[in-house]
Amino acid sequence: MIQRTFAIIKPDAVADKNIGKIIDLIEKNGFEVLGMKKILIPKNTAEHFYDIHKERPFFNDMIKFITSGPVVVMALEKENAVQSWRDLIGATNPENAAKGTIRNLYGKSIDNNAVHGSDASETANREISIFFPELS
Repeated sequence: MIQRTFAIIKPDAVADKNIGKIIDLIEKNGFEVLGMKKILIPKNTAEHFYDIHKERPFFNDMIKFITSGPVVVMALEKENAVQSWRDLIGATNPENAAKGTIRNLYGKSIDNNAVHGSDASETANREISIFFPELS
């Protein structure tokens, strides 16, 4: 089933000049890039985006990090896109990420792990609508 997912190349990977390398992996793994833009996420958008975590102790640090520099947001499409993207990015902690995954290659820590990936189709649709309302 063709499906959409949402991805962010986070500030750490942008600062390390890994945008092109990550996009290359995305395309080589059969994803169609439906939308892509390099932006600075405003604080209020970040708070809305991560609102499911607002009661967690790491919420403020997460907001501070994601708004600390430019990111690349993407709407991706592929068969079984959500799981395929999660497989390609690897475990949240780069130390536990499988060899060759994006987080294994470009992540530095559990907090600076290079990329974001939607965890479910419903989440992907919500996240895409925040950054790409024209695709919703």
